[in-house]
Amino acid sequence: MDIALTILGLFFMCLGLIGSILPVLPGPPLSWIGLLLLYLTNAIPNDWMFLTITLIIALVVFALDYIIPAIGTKKFGGSKAGMIGTSIGLIIGILAPIPGGIIIGPFVGALIGELTNKADTQTALKAAFGSFLGFVTSTLLKFIVAIIYFGLFIKIFWEYKSIIF
Repeated sequence: MDIALTILGLFFMCLGLIGSILPVLPGPPLSWIGLLLLYLTNAIPNDWMFLTITLIIALVVFALDYIIPAIGTKKFGGSKAGMIGTSIGLIIGILAPIPGGIIIGPFVGALIGELTNKADTQTALKAAFGSFLGFVTSTLLKFIVAIIYFGLFIKIFWEYKSIIF
C-alpha cells in the first residue's frame, strides 16, 4: 500500500506542477495532496504541523492566484474582460504550436478582452500589460510553491525509500 500511495502522491505532485501553469488546475493544493499521500504511508511518521503549515501556504497561494491578477489589472486600468482574455489567451497559447505562445497568448488575450470591452488602444495596451503582469506574478508564485513541495516530496521520499520499498 505504501508504494501505491507514494506513486499516487508523485502523480499529484506532477499535476500540481502542471496546475501551477494551467489556470484550470489548482497547482499548490494538488501538490499538497501529493505530500499528504506520502505522509499517509506507514513508512513515514505523521507530522501534522508540517502538513498544516504546507496546507495553509497552498490555500493562501491559491487565493492569491485570484487576487494578484485582479490587482495588476486594476492597477493598470483594466477590466474583468481583460482578466478573462488573459486566461483564454493562455489556453490558446499553450495549445497553439507557436514559440512563446504561453507568454504571448495571455498578453494578446488581455488586449483583445480590453478592446472588446470598448477601451481605446492605449488604455487596452496598458490594461493588457497589467493583466499580463499580474498573471505572470501569480503563475510564478504558484510554480515556486509547487517546486518547493516537489523538492520536499523527493527529500522525504529519499529519506524513507528503504522503508517504503
